[in-house]
Amino acid sequence: MIEVKTLDKPDERRDFPRGHLEAVHLSGLDFAVATFEPGWRWSESVAPIAGTDSCQIHHNGYVVQGRMRIRMDDGGEAEVGPHDTFVCPPGHDAWVVGDEQVVVYDFAGGMAKDYAKAD
Repeated sequence: MIEVKTLDKPDERRDFPRGHLEAVHLSGLDFAVATFEPGWRWSESVAPIAGTDSCQIHHNGYVVQGRMRIRMDDGGEAEVGPHDTFVCPPGHDAWVVGDEQVVVYDFAGGMAKDYAKAD
């Protein structure tokens, strides 16, 4: 059986300060597109919703536009930008760098299922 869904009609949308997420759920794939506006920072915009000190979602991501800095709880840091593919384990903060909107595609599943959802 083949499944096809469009992000023009996502299964769900979650809004949070300075951003939003759109998700589609298929058999074997939960896919998310996250949009972060300039000034967005996980620890300010999503932490109050998640109830954790750092993001506990695993990300397999692809950056479509904009730049984002990621800081791991152990102090490691990286910056990702357009056309970068990245893997980021749980335990991090992230923020938009500059004044351009950041758009990230996330294939790991956790973002589509649990990100920015209040427990």
